[in-house]
Amino acid sequence: MEALVCRKLGDPTATKPGSPESPVEVSKTHPIPPLKSDTAVRVRVTATSLNYANYLQILGKYQEKPALPFIPGSDYSGIVDAIGPAVTKFRVGDRVCSFADLGSFAQFIVADQSSMFLVPERCDMVDAAALPVAFGTSHVALVHRARLTSGQVLLVLGAAGGVGLAAVQIGKVCGAIVIAVARGTDKIQLLKSMGVDHVVDLGTENVISSVKEFIKTRKLRGVDVLYDPVGGKLTKESMKVLNWGAQILVIGFASGEIPVIPANIALVKNWTVHGLYWGSYRIHQPSVLEDSIKELLSWLARGLITIHISHTYSLSQANLAFGDLKDRKAIGKVMIALDHKTGLSSKL
Repeated sequence: MEALVCRKLGDPTATKPGSPESPVEVSKTHPIPPLKSDTAVRVRVTATSLNYANYLQILGKYQEKPALPFIPGSDYSGIVDAIGPAVTKFRVGDRVCSFADLGSFAQFIVADQSSMFLVPERCDMVDAAALPVAFGTSHVALVHRARLTSGQVLLVLGAAGGVGLAAVQIGKVCGAIVIAVARGTDKIQLLKSMGVDHVVDLGTENVISSVKEFIKTRKLRGVDVLYDPVGGKLTKESMKVLNWGAQILVIGFASGEIPVIPANIALVKNWTVHGLYWGSYRIHQPSVLEDSIKELLSWLARGLITIHISHTYSLSQANLAFGDLKDRKAIGKVMIALDHKTGLSSKL
């Protein structure tokens, strides 16, 4: 089968896969994974999503460091190709989506039936592949951890990225007043078209002044929930508009800087700081992830949320795909399509 294999650690954006300098290569003859248990399901992958964690893994900078060589990749969708004798939930030909620690940047992947989800007929398969990690992260953060409720004020940093756009939409579904921070005309226009209550352009506006003016105009007390996948200076600035009793969701550090949240101020203002490593729920509370993905697929089928695909590439264009993430060119999700019958194997 065809698969993107990481042979050494390094920057996958520098050169085309397979070149001497690239840490990854496209193998055309990688073995198709066998069914290793009676409840295993093999899926022919239709599409797989790029997440910032995939990029960090290849760089060797992620908290989990797989042994070399490895096939990167996490969330995906596809068609059931084979099942073990004890599989009861799926049949060959079913449309499914799932997420894995590794391995989805390949034509086939094997997983236990317990980690699979049926894709509703009304859902597009590429959309389903983009959903688990980005929307799952934001859903667990906002619904399970922060318990966001109608009328609360939600401030989303990095709002035009994969998890950011997911957080914005989930906030609206929950009835929150959503403030979104992003940079660039195209990103700002997209956020406005999604019905965000207030959008701040980092390139032209002072975030704190803009947010304070909005809060004053709407006669609000402040921000109740801060959703932060960015970190750095922006986190420090955003703390100036947080309410008494606010909740801070630490999602990631796309800026490359880990912020300091002063414990003394958190004490005085009764803030709650939630660290969210979504993947660890698979080990500690898998039922939370299962319920979350099922609800998100239901929302997707009903049109309550939409997936914004920024670009779609083939495996051989992985350097371009990772480059979009590294250079923050993506508005929404970056995808790799593996089912060439879909016609999605080149950049859209």
